[in-house]
Amino acid sequence: MRWLRRILIVLVVFAAAVYVFNASWRVAPPEGEVQLIAHRGVHQTFSRENLDNDTCTAERIDPPTHDYLENTLPSMEAAFAAGADIVELDVHPTTDGQFAVMHDWTIDCRTEGAGETRSHDMAYLKTLDIGYGYTPDGGKTFPFRGKGVGMMPELKEVLAAFPDRRFLVNYKSNEAREGDMLAALLGEHPEWRPAVWGAYGGDPPTFRAAELIEGLNVWSRRGLVDCLLQYEGLGWLGIVPHACRNTKVMLPVNFAPFVWGWPNLFLERMRDAGSEVILLGPYTAGDPGTAGIDTPEQLAQVPESFIGYIWTNKIETIGQLAADRFK
Repeated sequence: MRWLRRILIVLVVFAAAVYVFNASWRVAPPEGEVQLIAHRGVHQTFSRENLDNDTCTAERIDPPTHDYLENTLPSMEAAFAAGADIVELDVHPTTDGQFAVMHDWTIDCRTEGAGETRSHDMAYLKTLDIGYGYTPDGGKTFPFRGKGVGMMPELKEVLAAFPDRRFLVNYKSNEAREGDMLAALLGEHPEWRPAVWGAYGGDPPTFRAAELIEGLNVWSRRGLVDCLLQYEGLGWLGIVPHACRNTKVMLPVNFAPFVWGWPNLFLERMRDAGSEVILLGPYTAGDPGTAGIDTPEQLAQVPESFIGYIWTNKIETIGQLAADRFK
């Protein structure tokens, strides 16, 4: 039994050493500030239960508490007014070479039209009612029908309307040409370059844009998974893997307590590796979307020492709460 006792002592000492080496309290809270990313601007939220990539989310919205529709100029203006530092928006190329700002791959869900968003020209998309398909009660009522006619913007309109704000472009495809399109647009209008903070989504357009647009913040979904998995395997040694370097690390709030050094030491390690952290809402297996920090209870899970970005679907709720918590 003596050898077993010695092994247990060694294991306890080893575990204690690993704990101390990765303890958040070993370093002072990092200096910096919290910034808010408003996903789709101020928009109609929806149930995430049994959500998949083909779910028409307009048909399952929560009872409306405001009149804003996602990816529209009024929703973006409201998001910035509520405290957003960055607004995330979705783009599709049109047949006439523009970028339509629209989330869905097709227009069937939210509008009275049909077909792939990118199979139409911008003039046609401007005729559609983007509030047509929204219903909170399974089709009994359509509270936004008739109120969204002509409200699908093109990216040029957004950047012209908010040249002093910042946006995160979400590519919905894997077509590298969309990276060229964004670079060409900013080449024609260099005054809009500061407004395009970053891009993500399909890797080919995202990294093509990064090649052509200096200083663009980009990351890939595969890279994020690799970063977190590799850091879990190596972080206890203080090693930050290549996948976590010089990028933005999207971290679900319910996973954060389990990363080595959370929060202070982890944030310091990411900063030293040239990376920043975007804190997401709770990860749920099978949910293909991006959950946000959307409730006071979820915001309370964010350490007061956190610096970086908070992703939210409810900027109208979280904006002032975050301002009070992190002031």
